[in-house]
Amino acid sequence: MENIVQVHPLTNNPTLLWNHIRRLQFFTDIYVPQHLWHVLQAPPSKNVLRFVCMSDTHSKHLQCNVPEGDVFIHAGDFTMEGERHEVIAFNDWLGTLKHKYKIVIAGNHEQSFDRRFSTGEVNNARQDLTNCSYLEDSGVTICGVKIFGSPWQPNHIGRRGFKLMRGKQCLDKWNLIPADTDVLITHGPPLGHGDLTNFGQRAGCVELLRTVQVRVRPKSHIFGHIHEGK
Repeated sequence: MENIVQVHPLTNNPTLLWNHIRRLQFFTDIYVPQHLWHVLQAPPSKNVLRFVCMSDTHSKHLQCNVPEGDVFIHAGDFTMEGERHEVIAFNDWLGTLKHKYKIVIAGNHEQSFDRRFSTGEVNNARQDLTNCSYLEDSGVTICGVKIFGSPWQPNHIGRRGFKLMRGKQCLDKWNLIPADTDVLITHGPPLGHGDLTNFGQRAGCVELLRTVQVRVRPKSHIFGHIHEGK
C-alpha cells in the first residue's frame, strides 16, 4: 500500500502529462451568487465546523476581509521574504482574528523557515508564530477532523524555500501524509488544479495529484502558490 504511488515517467513535463490525462479528470465549479454572499459572512452555527482558508497574502493581510468561522487556515506565503519583522506582524494580526483554531503552513517565501537555508533564524521564526498551530509535515486533529500540512512544492521559479526536484524528492514528502487525512494543506498545487501559469505551462506536482486522488483522498485539499493559476 505504501508504494501505491510511483514517480510518473512524465513527472518533469507536467504540461504534456496534463494534456494526456485531462479528459479523464472531472471538475465541479462552485459558484456563490452575489445575493448569497451574506451567508458566507454569517456567524457559524453550533453544529457546523466552518473553515476559512486563504493563501499568498504576502504581508498584505491587513487588507483582507476575513469571514467569521471556527478554523482559519493560511496555506503559506504570508510574508514577502520571511523576515522576522514580517512574521511578527502576521502573528500579531492572527491574534486579532476571532476564529477558535488557526492553522498556518509556510510557503516558498518563508525562506527563514527552511532549515536548508537558515540556522538560528528558523527557530526564531517559528517561535514568533504564537497565535496559531504551525504545521510542517505534521498534523493536528480538531473536533475529530484530521488536518495535515506540508510546505513543499516542485521547483518552479527562483531559489526560495521548500522547493524540491520533481519526482522522488516530492513523492518522499507526500508519502508522509497519513492516508486518513481529512483536510490536506499544501502550499503548492497538484497537477491540473490552479496551476496554469501566465506562460501557459502547468506548474503543479504530478505525484501530489496521484497521492491525493489514489492514496489519501482527503475531503478537502487547500493550496495556493500559483497566483494566476486556473
